[in-house]
Amino acid sequence: MMTLYHSPMSRSSRLVTLIDDLGAQDHVDIHMTSIKRSDGSGAADPANPHPDKKVPALDHDGTVIVESIAIAQHLCDVFPDAGLMPAIGTPDRAKCLEWLAWNTGVVEPVTLAKVAGINNPLFQSTFRGWDDLVERLTTTLGGQQWLLGETYSVADLMVHSLFNWMPDLLPDQDGVRDWHERMQARPSAQRTWQRDQAAMAA
Repeated sequence: MMTLYHSPMSRSSRLVTLIDDLGAQDHVDIHMTSIKRSDGSGAADPANPHPDKKVPALDHDGTVIVESIAIAQHLCDVFPDAGLMPAIGTPDRAKCLEWLAWNTGVVEPVTLAKVAGINNPLFQSTFRGWDDLVERLTTTLGGQQWLLGETYSVADLMVHSLFNWMPDLLPDQDGVRDWHERMQARPSAQRTWQRDQAAMAA
């Protein structure tokens, strides 16, 4: 049994959805924990094994794994039959990892810079800018349903998570809007949203 430390309506929500997508609910215990939130609410949970008391954190037989991209890849490797990551050694696998790395290394810092109003040439030359991010998404999704082509994968889940929390940033392009609607309509995403809403209201 693995344990995912999760706080509702947070970065760990996408991992809860992933566990659902993987059909791994009987193998991963979802442990609710409190975190200090950006609006000042909440508090760090001393029992949370994350070194920064954030989420997500995954305890797998005593080994604590943090960072969403690492947890997502590990879970997909533990439950390969779900097919959410292509097989090791294939070009599609490398492309999936590229999207995951892009989400962490480009999407998150570029989005933060946009929201914070940071316009720095050195930052943009390193991470690129919002327009570059939008162009990559619209170019990719303008001609196919999912980031890897015709098959939903963990890459879609991770990259799309930004637009769950910031729907106003969704690019105004048919392919991206259709992708967004497909993502929100997935039963696993709806179940996570409902559980998180209930937990926040409790």
